[in-house]
Amino acid sequence: MDELPETPVALGKAQRLRRYLIAGLLVWLPILVTVFVLRFLVDLMDQTLLLLPANARPEALLGFRIPGLGLLLAIILLLATGLAATNLVGRKLIRWWEGLLKRIPFVRSLYSGTKTFTETVFSGKGQAFQKVLLVQYPRQGIWTLAFLTSEDFPEPRHRTGRDLIGVFVPTTPNPTSGFIIMLPREDAIPLDMSVEAAMRVILTLGVVTPGWRPDTQAADPGN
Repeated sequence: MDELPETPVALGKAQRLRRYLIAGLLVWLPILVTVFVLRFLVDLMDQTLLLLPANARPEALLGFRIPGLGLLLAIILLLATGLAATNLVGRKLIRWWEGLLKRIPFVRSLYSGTKTFTETVFSGKGQAFQKVLLVQYPRQGIWTLAFLTSEDFPEPRHRTGRDLIGVFVPTTPNPTSGFIIMLPREDAIPLDMSVEAAMRVILTLGVVTPGWRPDTQAADPGN
């Protein structure tokens, strides 16, 4: 026997249920993701409590765990380190510690690279991750967002005879991984889009796109 076709009433109910489910997801999914990320960060910061002796930790003194105390300890530790790094004695200790690390072969490369990256990104002295570009990747005709990371590549520039710039092409939805590519400056199109807006595009798989007016003009990545 042939199956009876669904009636308009049944179809209407199914569409309403689907609409309700989607509306519920739109409310709860951002909340759950935000809570998950915040909980992950709080738990990560709470690991700094392991720096304290076992009998001096809040769990041992109070008998129960208070989430977020690790974040407070991390902030205090960062402030204390920053204070120490800005005075004469602290700078001498840091130079001694860095000299010790630079004597260890593998650790030397890892520490130096990380130090250079953090100084470039957080000091605001360079152009790294301050400009959003549009580049053709992984092949011609396919465009993707990228971040300018460096304009100083002496040897590749000399050997290729091209004015090369370094860009970071992030993966989505996890922008902490990606690819470093060098390409001619003229092959990168600078965008008016802010780094924060570009990150939202990447994290939302391109669903959230920033507004733009054609009368705005992008600056050249080298200026």
